Amino acid sequence: MSAEFDQLVAEFERFQSSIRNADDRFAGLGAMRQELTELRASASSPDGGVTVVTGPGGAVLDVKFTDAALAKGPQALSATLMATLREAVGEAARRQAVLVQEHLGDEQGLVDQVLETQAEAFGTTVEELRSKLAEEPGRPPAPPEDFSEERVLRQADAAPPPPAPPANGGSAGDRFLRNLFDEED
Repeated sequence: MSAEFDQLVAEFERFQSSIRNADDRFAGLGAMRQELTELRASASSPDGGVTVVTGPGGAVLDVKFTDAALAKGPQALSATLMATLREAVGEAARRQAVLVQEHLGDEQGLVDQVLETQAEAFGTTVEELRSKLAEEPGRPPAPPEDFSEERVLRQADAAPPPPAPPANGGSAGDRFLRNLFDEED
């Protein structure tokens, strides 16, 4: 009988450990969600005439042109804008992959998959894209000095903060088990 009890206690402790592990992972999801909400990526054209700022999911948050960029004509401006958009959206995707990997682990090699896909799509190398990740990811590059303040797009509305985690001190599984053992007394 004592061996059976010891086995049940050991199984219960493993169960509680797995619940704590799941709770820890879910607690990290709130932080990841907040970081993803605040994510910003920026890219400028080689001549500095076009700058694009993107957010989560590659959403375009802002586009800026210099007077020199506007003077180039519609076809040149369009080509420069599209290339800069691709770079900014790609940067946002790389940063998102890094954030997800930091919070959930790298069982699927998410960052490597994103880098390989982008290298093929953009005609570059994984190493070149990886070096861009090593640059300061938290701060977009400074705009060129001759930048006008005219915006093509309106500023994105501020996203609401994520809901606060429950303050009851544990998961539903923990409460259930506490109640189960309290009722046996």
